[in-house]
Amino acid sequence: MSILLDNKTKNNEKTCTFSKFILNFISLKNYRRRKLRISEILKHKNRTLSFEFFPPKKIENEKTLFDTIEILKQYNPDFVSITYGAGGSTKEKTIDWTLKIKKDYNLNVMMHLTCISSTKESIDNIIETLNKNNIDNILALRGDLPNDNNINSMEFKYAYELVEYLKGKGDFSIGVAGYPEGHPESPSLEKDIEYLKMKIDAGGEFIITQLFFDNRYFFDFVERVEKSGIKAPIVAGIMPILNLSQIERFVDMCGSTIPESLTKKLENKSKEDMYKIGIEYATKQCIELIENNVKGLHFYTLNKHNATHDILKNLP
Repeated sequence: MSILLDNKTKNNEKTCTFSKFILNFISLKNYRRRKLRISEILKHKNRTLSFEFFPPKKIENEKTLFDTIEILKQYNPDFVSITYGAGGSTKEKTIDWTLKIKKDYNLNVMMHLTCISSTKESIDNIIETLNKNNIDNILALRGDLPNDNNINSMEFKYAYELVEYLKGKGDFSIGVAGYPEGHPESPSLEKDIEYLKMKIDAGGEFIITQLFFDNRYFFDFVERVEKSGIKAPIVAGIMPILNLSQIERFVDMCGSTIPESLTKKLENKSKEDMYKIGIEYATKQCIELIENNVKGLHFYTLNKHNATHDILKNLP
């Protein structure tokens, strides 16, 4: 009888030990996964570094992105983001590249997700894919309006609705967009902050800004955000001006302003001189942001490494 009891006790101990092992393994896995959440990284780091890429439309352009990732990876970015095309036109490629960059380069990824042309079913399918691949970071965006601007029949009309929906579907770390000079469609800077607060109140945890070329706009934006009661960390979006005509097209789309003094410096310059001026200006811009305790620098790389690399090697 005592032998039977002894064997039973040993079996219980083995079961208990195995259960503890499984629980510890799950806890460790969850801990590691949680460490990759951008909201957690921003809590524990003084300043983050991140890069934005977009899915190449042509196969011949993929090598450029591969080379860019290989070179910029040496800076140990806290995360990288992968964009949607206009109107979600590269949705499938965005998902594929998000998974590829995570798997092949072992980088912490954040997928851009736009909602204006999406259904709840299509969002659910994306959520399922991200969950299966242990991807928790999403930048929730409205996306570009349709040509007729008619959004009445759409399931999602605004970014805050997407944020709210994602929060109800899983434990995602959700970023939202901020506009230092105000969103082009916003009637005022004050109203723009109201819209931002709606996204944060819906579950947004951090803010990544649109590109800007005058730090004064960023500092004023941070002040407006703090006055509104928003506590979410703000990451500054950086894009150096390397080609005046190209950047003027970006500015038209996003509503940013190029300082007149910088425009004059760039006018009638060769490509080489424009590059040097752009790198020098962006470097000074980043240094001033760092000196004023910016929470993070997010580089819009346009899938090229040269400019970002040349700026980063000059930073403290």
